[in-house]
Amino acid sequence: MNRIIINNKTSLSDMEALDMIKQIIAIGRVSNDGKQYCYGTTFENHMVVTDHVDGRDTFHICEKNGG
Repeated sequence: MNRIIINNKTSLSDMEALDMIKQIIAIGRVSNDGKQYCYGTTFENHMVVTDHVDGRDTFHICEKNGG
């Protein structure tokens, strides 16, 4: 069973953050030879970067301006 962890370091609501993650998951595992969701995805004012360790996918959401 895989785990998904979301670190939302922005003022986005939980629903807005989940919508972003949902879009990334829908595209599929396109990085690390198909083992990981996209290393980095940009949205209008936000960036999402991912880690994949021991069956756990972590999504880090940040403001594009470094916040």
